[in-house]
Amino acid sequence: MNKETRTFREFVDKLVSEKKAWAAKKPVGKHLELAGLMHALDGTPVLVPNVRDSAYPAVGNVFSTRELVCDYLGITKEELVPLLVKAINNPTKPETMRNSSDAPVLENSLPSVDLGCLPIPLHAEKDGGPYISSAIIVAQDPELGRNISFHRMMVIGRDMVVVRILPRHLQEYVKRAGGELDVAVIVGAPINVLLAAATSIRLGQDELEIANAIQPLRTVKLGNGIEIPADCEFAFEARLTKETHDEGPFVDLTETYDIVRKQQVMKFTKMHHRNNAIWHVLLPGGLEHKVLMGMPREPTIFNEVNKVCECRRVNLTPGGCSWLHAVVSIKKKSEEDGKKAIEAAFAGHKSLKHVIIVDDDIDVDNPADVEWAVATRVQADKDTVIKTKQKGSSLDPSADPHTYDTTKMGIDATKPLIAHGKNFDKAEWKKVKPGDYL
Repeated sequence: MNKETRTFREFVDKLVSEKKAWAAKKPVGKHLELAGLMHALDGTPVLVPNVRDSAYPAVGNVFSTRELVCDYLGITKEELVPLLVKAINNPTKPETMRNSSDAPVLENSLPSVDLGCLPIPLHAEKDGGPYISSAIIVAQDPELGRNISFHRMMVIGRDMVVVRILPRHLQEYVKRAGGELDVAVIVGAPINVLLAAATSIRLGQDELEIANAIQPLRTVKLGNGIEIPADCEFAFEARLTKETHDEGPFVDLTETYDIVRKQQVMKFTKMHHRNNAIWHVLLPGGLEHKVLMGMPREPTIFNEVNKVCECRRVNLTPGGCSWLHAVVSIKKKSEEDGKKAIEAAFAGHKSLKHVIIVDDDIDVDNPADVEWAVATRVQADKDTVIKTKQKGSSLDPSADPHTYDTTKMGIDATKPLIAHGKNFDKAEWKKVKPGDYL
């Protein structure tokens, strides 16, 4: 793992210098064009130096594959989930900068905010408005401490947005504050912060301590007293108000439109940014959205499954929107391990809808390998678990639109410990190099 702190900026520069990023040579418009370009190049980092009607460049698809995340952290793909598991189980406190004037994010401070000068896109035709898609809210509670979490924000004025707040930790912080709350908003955060902000942990646990355990970071205090990562590209001081406004429609993780809801309005009061700051655009429903939202749930599934049997790998699959489907590999030691792993996986990620449990000879990242295990090791009448009237995900269009009730299914695609004369293993072949025979 990289021992030195790497910033979002440094990684973007690295991708450009190594020609791993696609850079636009012509101006790109904020209205549909910017998101359309990122969608056309989904999976490839995209840098747009000149965004029309914007004072800042934009970048997207930065972490749109596991390989890109691992490149940033200096680890292999196999080391990624174990690193996240270790960080969740062993958080560490980040270093607080004593001299705030040295913090990169405070190199420029503006006393008022004009969101119109930022490259905030209208992503798709039916969107309710331009959206800040990569924003993380940093909140503070006198007793619970700090919380960081992702929230999409629809722009409704020069310095006003409406924020989608789910019934999770931030909502509890706002409730405890009497309905209004001073917060910070950050954009262009390093990958350790992005992953930690998407992790489900207990109320009162500081996600920035998980981020610091993934890779060391520095924090700095803003004028409203909120401490944030010091190396972000942008930071805003803001206040969540009691005012509400329609939020949506907007494309969600499933690549379908979410509904319109009344949500809280937030007013930005001050903006800070690095010199030559780059705005991070997170394409809704794109691969980067799936990696950043889904992958941090894999360690929580791993932890729960590992309580009942030996868990080897977890993959929240892109085809399952990196949210609704998982493949989990285990080292099977008991005939009941597969069924136990199914229950544990659902406990580890409440929104999970379908899970397939496989042996550790199956590559969870290879759909053909997983399908082979289902084809050769599953009898549906005894190897499936059906769970009706379960609480599902609001992101699932097929769930009950009012209660989000759904039917969940687990498939035990592990081979029996005693084969009874049958062979459940793939044949092995001699390893040869075709080039040696030319």
